[in-house]
Amino acid sequence: MNFSFVVPTNLDAQYNLALMYDNGEGVPQDYAEAVKWYRLAAEQGHAKGQYNLALMYDNGEGVPQDYAEAVKWYRLAAEQGVASAQTNLGLMYYNGTGVLQDNSVAHMWFNIGSANGSELGGSNRDIILKQMTPADISKAQAMARECMNSGYTKCGY
Repeated sequence: MNFSFVVPTNLDAQYNLALMYDNGEGVPQDYAEAVKWYRLAAEQGHAKGQYNLALMYDNGEGVPQDYAEAVKWYRLAAEQGVASAQTNLGLMYYNGTGVLQDNSVAHMWFNIGSANGSELGGSNRDIILKQMTPADISKAQAMARECMNSGYTKCGY
């Protein structure tokens, strides 16, 4: 008897299957397989799939570590309002990993992440404040307002 494997078309099913492989729940843990399923969901606009795919690239799990690719996927998830993606994108700008280091953009993303419920975003924003001039802070706050008011289409880059 021959069986053919059918790829689930439901984004949540793809994402949930990725989570199962990522965490080894009900299947052997397999980061490469998790990446495959996260990518299927992410490429179709699934925000949490985009965020988790970014994490895989950021940590080098199932794929070679690639900070620029992580930034790409964090940004897509951040632009859909995922607070943890916004905070992690802020970290990428703060550390200059995958992007040019930019405290103003980092502050903007930390501030947005905090506004959307990320405690770490607020903590990181408060830490970075001590390293910025009043003019830089004002610029970052204006960028955050513009980003949020534009529905994440005008976000300082």
